[in-house]
Amino acid sequence: MIVPAVRAKLIFFILAFAIFNVPAGPAQENPAAEAPAAATEAGAQPTAPALLDSRVTATQDRARLVLDLTTPTEFAVYTAADPMRVIVELRGQAGDGGQDNQPAGDGLVTAYSVEAPGGERVRVTLSLAGPAQVQQSYILDAFEDQPARLVIDLVPDTAENFAANMRGAEPAVEQAEQETPPAELDGAQTAPGETATAIDSVRPLVIIDPGHGGVDGGARATNGLEEKTIVLAFALKLQNLLVETGRFDVALTRDTDTFLTLSERVALARQNQADLFISLHADSFDQQDVRGASIYTRGDLATSDLDRVLAENENRVDLIAGFSPPEDEGAIDVLVDFLARETRRQSYLAGQALIEQLEPSVQLRRFPLRQADFFVLNSPDIPSVLIELGFLSNSDDTANLTTDAWLDRVAAALARGVAVYFDGRY
Repeated sequence: MIVPAVRAKLIFFILAFAIFNVPAGPAQENPAAEAPAAATEAGAQPTAPALLDSRVTATQDRARLVLDLTTPTEFAVYTAADPMRVIVELRGQAGDGGQDNQPAGDGLVTAYSVEAPGGERVRVTLSLAGPAQVQQSYILDAFEDQPARLVIDLVPDTAENFAANMRGAEPAVEQAEQETPPAELDGAQTAPGETATAIDSVRPLVIIDPGHGGVDGGARATNGLEEKTIVLAFALKLQNLLVETGRFDVALTRDTDTFLTLSERVALARQNQADLFISLHADSFDQQDVRGASIYTRGDLATSDLDRVLAENENRVDLIAGFSPPEDEGAIDVLVDFLARETRRQSYLAGQALIEQLEPSVQLRRFPLRQADFFVLNSPDIPSVLIELGFLSNSDDTANLTTDAWLDRVAAALARGVAVYFDGRY
């Protein structure tokens, strides 16, 4: 638990976690990989993964390429000029011929093409509106009904840096018909939280708040599993990932089964001058088909009736536990009125960055970035988000919340999202 004390003591507490390694999650079962494995056992070359789908979303600030695959594969990424392009090559099969596509949105990428140059290779060429660099790249294993995916994020770059990173030995314009020398496929990925625009001199303080604890167990699954247990284990996992990047100071509002009032949770973030406050929950609802992750920022009006019910349930924690009187509604209104506009904006940007990294990784609720009147989002000077990992009232979500592979997947996505948020902030 963070003690309201000097920052040096907090950092000492945080650094104690840096000596631990994040345990690797168990290998995920992937039915699509069974055929290549069987072929290898028989002495034949495994079949290259098939490209199932491709899509690009683009804005002026960033662009994302997502390739759906039957199994993970090796890949390489490089840039080229005249015209400016980012080229992605991977081991795989894309069918006969090629196709030109338009991205969703308008901005950094103006068009893209997919072709199969031969030799079990697929080439995706992204036409750029201006210089860009790869911010991060990673492969996701297949999970539930989602295929394996290669995800590559681009951000704007300077012309000088683009030229310095450009792949050499590009064919001359008059040799357009000549085949571009194939790239060496190594599948090098950026680690969770590691991005091309990372600034090592800044170490923001991220405070992770595992909801509930002690006498308040939170939501409960039909098998008796309590929300407080799930979110604490996940908070420790996320903390380890963020600390391992070397970019953040990270601490928890509680690291044991301890009860804290909502006011105490917010006060801890403010007293320690946190740069980002992340509250973790796994709630329940009377409609068992409601499932998926979502992220909330502070809002005057709930996005839906479900959001209002969830917020009211969380804000009644103090009353249920009997530790403090009801919060004065007038005081809360005053706090909302003086909530800094910049804090609201930063909270939204943080939520947006986290959702962008979660989107290709796990199932999300419809309109996953939402607003609600959660008390822990009340801080007027600390950007704050509340993450609902899923619903313990839904059997599929409950299964995921107790599966290491799924939890590792979500933690890695959130670590990337935190890094992306701070890359844009500093």
